[in-house]
Amino acid sequence: MQDRTHLVDDITGHRRMRRNRKADWTRRLVQENRLTVDDLIWPIFIVPGSGIVDPIEAMPGVNRMSIDKAVEAAREAAGLGIPALATFPNIEMELRDETGSNSLEANNLINQATAAIKKAVPNIGVITDVALDPFTSHGHDGILRDGEIVNDETVDQVARAAVMQADAGADIIAPSEMMDGRIGAIRMALDAAGHQSVGIMSYATKFASAFYGPYREAISTGGLLKGDKKTYYIDPANGTEAIRDAALDVEEGADMLMVKPGLPYLDICWRMKEAFGLPTFAYQVSGEYSQIKAAAMNGWIDGERAMLETLLSFKRAGCDGILTYFAVEVARILSKR
Repeated sequence: MQDRTHLVDDITGHRRMRRNRKADWTRRLVQENRLTVDDLIWPIFIVPGSGIVDPIEAMPGVNRMSIDKAVEAAREAAGLGIPALATFPNIEMELRDETGSNSLEANNLINQATAAIKKAVPNIGVITDVALDPFTSHGHDGILRDGEIVNDETVDQVARAAVMQADAGADIIAPSEMMDGRIGAIRMALDAAGHQSVGIMSYATKFASAFYGPYREAISTGGLLKGDKKTYYIDPANGTEAIRDAALDVEEGADMLMVKPGLPYLDICWRMKEAFGLPTFAYQVSGEYSQIKAAAMNGWIDGERAMLETLLSFKRAGCDGILTYFAVEVARILSKR
């Protein structure tokens, strides 16, 4: 028999990586990660009123919705198999003040939305945030005193707000304001109020990022912000500090961990999952969403492929799921496969 060994066989030791790539069926057999509808959490924006679907200019395809329209959206999401929504309010400017006091109103916009969604669509999860930025007149996530975002007073307030959100039917509290000690305080407050089954998804590593701009338009805080948020968000340069921050949240009782933003911090996703083994999520934030949409609208990239590729990258980095404004669009695509 003629020896057909090639120089390449000698070089590779007869190991050829392309064997498993030669056909669609082999590629499917060896695929390491898959994106499914079960990986998706859909962030939505709530406004007062009724019958409102208000497009957000900086986030093509994303709308602010009144509660009745949010309920319709929740029904659609549940029908597509999306497990959960994350809700964010855009309240009236006259209700915003230095301390974000409206966060402590039991019947505020976010709690009304939770109650309505859970009543109409009980099988979808509702994740709520207790950060104060939608409620403050200065756009910061905490209480502003003499030019400083005060930690302990903010923690007291977000813990009280968390109980009210749980009372309204929230399934998971996701505190994003990055105050020290907030996870433990919220856990104790929830348990004391009888909400032992309400989980906490910690924004364990929320970075002082340039990618939040369109979100601030969505909740009307961009023009309000005085100064920056670098005294409480993590420096984008600091990976070890981010893991230390997450470790404290784990010790304080977080049930799930989140990395925000997502794509620029895939290394943090991987390190967190490896270090703690808790369910780990990435938030594909507004700037990440908008840059894909804008490039696709200009014909510079294939928007659908880029969207799916970025979401799959979170899975490869160890994430159990992704908060993404693409959720419904992706769910529709996956339902046809």
